[in-house]
Amino acid sequence: MKKVVTIGGGTGSFMLLSGLKKYPIELSAIVSMADDGGSTGVLRDELGVLPPGDVRQCLVALSDSSEMLRKLMNYRFENGGLSGHSFGNLFLSALEKITGNFSLGVAEAAQILNVKGEVIPVTNADTKLFLQLKSKTLLQGESEINHNFEISKQGVAKIYLFPKAKANPRAIEKILAADLIVIGPGSHYCAIVPNLLVDGIPEAIRKSHAKVVYNCNLVNKKGQTEGFTLDDYIDATEKYLGRGRVDFVTNNIGKPSQRLMKKYKQEGELVPFERTARKKRQYRVLETNLLSAERVRLDKADAIAHTRAFIRHDSDQLAKVLMMLLELGEYENILRDIV
Repeated sequence: MKKVVTIGGGTGSFMLLSGLKKYPIELSAIVSMADDGGSTGVLRDELGVLPPGDVRQCLVALSDSSEMLRKLMNYRFENGGLSGHSFGNLFLSALEKITGNFSLGVAEAAQILNVKGEVIPVTNADTKLFLQLKSKTLLQGESEINHNFEISKQGVAKIYLFPKAKANPRAIEKILAADLIVIGPGSHYCAIVPNLLVDGIPEAIRKSHAKVVYNCNLVNKKGQTEGFTLDDYIDATEKYLGRGRVDFVTNNIGKPSQRLMKKYKQEGELVPFERTARKKRQYRVLETNLLSAERVRLDKADAIAHTRAFIRHDSDQLAKVLMMLLELGEYENILRDIV
């Protein structure tokens, strides 16, 4: 059975895993541990636990349990002292306290939810994301970074985790054994880069014999990745992985309606891709319609709902493309033999 590893966090990982779980593959989701906003941030501060939010979304995406149990994990309380908290975040935090280790708690939750595959925190360390602008302003924590809209204007001087974090050994093991490594989609600074800042993760990706696919975002985030082209995203990612490590890039050519673009113009512009902008690329760009036609409905109890994207990938279509890329080498060899 082919081994597929995804790297990311948040809504992007939920969408990606929802499609991939339908295929006969050994699936491992490596998840960012930098989240500190909304319910997750409160639980980190008050209980001293690791961030459960992104992990919860991945567990729910991969769960083969009843619809009611999956709804329960995502249910957010609207009133009282628990207002804004999701049941799943409380559940994972309780399991961390019971087992004494967040990864063990996640493993227990995976059994309860009958998860297809494995959800792996990228690190077991309690760490925080920092981003320093060229103006010397220091943004502390993913939530503060996510709500800052001066990043693209002022420029990034450096981004780092403090304290430094070592990779979860299980994550390294899965990366080294993978046939396909899938990065993104997701917020560049808050979902993708935090994984690549963990000591051992970039090194493992470089050592792995897997093909690396980067799922390019549909839109740039206003004030953050504003002005980024597809090539800019790859340059920024290979800054950590090494030049030439990305093999394939998926690029959406579907166009949202003018009404949708106008309504959600705060998200930013569609990510541009100019085929002739570079004479030669070390990665191959696969262009197809990856746009979801499903209307996004946000939970009114979600304190950070306004930061979530309304224009999203189609999980089934993206999964089909990735499965094709997984088998591409074998198909090319067969065709070569026929010729």
